[in-house]
Amino acid sequence: MNKGWLAIFVLAVCIHAEDWPQWRGPERTGHSKEHLDQLPAEPAVLWKIDTTEGLSSPVVSHGKLFHFEAENAREVLRALDVETGKRIWSVEIDDTFKDAQGPPGPRCTPVVAGDRVYAVSCRGELRCLDVANGKIIWGTSYTTNFGATFIGEKGKAPGASRHGNNGSPLVVGDRLYACAGGTNGAIVCFNKKSGEVIWKSLSEQAAYAPPVLLDIKGEKQIVCFLVDGLVAVRPDDGKLIWRFPIKTDFARHVTTPVSFEDTVVVSSHQVGMVGVRVAGETASQAWLSKESAMNFSSPVTSGKYLYGLGPNADLICVEIPTGKLVWSKPGYFTTSPDRSEAAFITFQEKILALTDGGRLVLFEINPTEFKEISSAQVCGLNWCNPAYSDGRLFLREGVKTTGHLMSVKIK
Repeated sequence: MNKGWLAIFVLAVCIHAEDWPQWRGPERTGHSKEHLDQLPAEPAVLWKIDTTEGLSSPVVSHGKLFHFEAENAREVLRALDVETGKRIWSVEIDDTFKDAQGPPGPRCTPVVAGDRVYAVSCRGELRCLDVANGKIIWGTSYTTNFGATFIGEKGKAPGASRHGNNGSPLVVGDRLYACAGGTNGAIVCFNKKSGEVIWKSLSEQAAYAPPVLLDIKGEKQIVCFLVDGLVAVRPDDGKLIWRFPIKTDFARHVTTPVSFEDTVVVSSHQVGMVGVRVAGETASQAWLSKESAMNFSSPVTSGKYLYGLGPNADLICVEIPTGKLVWSKPGYFTTSPDRSEAAFITFQEKILALTDGGRLVLFEINPTEFKEISSAQVCGLNWCNPAYSDGRLFLREGVKTTGHLMSVKIK
């Protein structure tokens, strides 16, 4: 290969480096297409900058890192240079919201699709911005336009104050799907370019989980974990396909739905992990597991197995068709079980976990037993899912205070 063709080949590889443009990666599943054989003993910190309050996870696309945080009582979306952390632009989205358990600042992860980036404030203000310069192209309000009850108000869910809008919108093709949680549209489908409402579906309150697109026995369905339970609607017109009620005192429905064949899995700290079997327009409980209950952390899947964080601050593996707990492994978490948090990324035949104490743990995708490959300390206390791109993790440390945004080399 001559030098000219070699240069073109290298450029092509760089252009197609994997982005992490939304919550849990390219397909919202926590899956990377890359391999990761081993963690370095001491991962190199490429850059580290101060950040203010917020629990929104970073995302990476177009050579930019998009980060949502608080500044001067405002929720602010920023675009940073992915190589240096240097700020490119910064745009105010909404006033901040604060509750008794978290910092003032955004909690909803931005979404990048093409030349647009989408952000939702805690108070339910959705904005579409230009990736290049941050110019606001269109916006809407969940409360004003769709009759949503602001989920930061007290008393709207029995036994609990609410913690603001957390569920990141979903972009599929030319459409954006959002859990607005209103009496005039619990789930709303927009034209992603213009903001035009294509359809509105249902009338109930949103929880904290994001909408996902699942393929259930060959049928594409938009699946949402709402306050009153799990629902699926048709992507083209929003018609309800099936519903499965899940009621809790705190309405703390956080986990991103995952599936295998005809079984959809979600979890609530109070009810437990639930396997919901779907047959056409009917949904029924396949199994219920208290011993595998997940609170905040969303699991990842590989084939018919699910891997995640269990109720005893342990890493767990669950067989999806049966709900059987295959193995559990304690010892990686230092905080109390009800406050433990972890993020998971699959790398082909391995899974990378980031614990709330800032430790990376690489282990085998193995439904027989837990096998650690390597581990390394990379940061302090954190509750945000990292973004992965081109051998680097982009993560935010700090929970209820100011913190740091970091780029860490792991391969």
